[in-house]
Amino acid sequence: MPHITYVEADGQATTIDLPEGWTLVQGALANNITGILAECGGSCTCVTCHCYVDEARLAELPPPAENEAAMLDFVAAERRPNSRLACQIRATAALDGLRVELPAHQE
Repeated sequence: MPHITYVEADGQATTIDLPEGWTLVQGALANNITGILAECGGSCTCVTCHCYVDEARLAELPPPAENEAAMLDFVAAERRPNSRLACQIRATAALDGLRVELPAHQE
């Protein structure tokens, strides 16, 4: 299982083992990561799972699909080049050690 580290806005880091195929949202919700709300349940219809992917690892992810890219225009926190929706990132062995930072607010 890949190890994924979620870094909350206050700097608290939590590393979890995320089963391959699970989304970062599923891992956050299952492990009580408070910086991700996922109000839509992970269906890419809200932006309350906005996160910042480690820029050094960004190229390892598939680019955002058109619907994710469009939704990122509505994030509450600053949109950055490494902004992604955690519901659209699935864990793979290649992502072992990935760090994602969570914004101070999601809505």
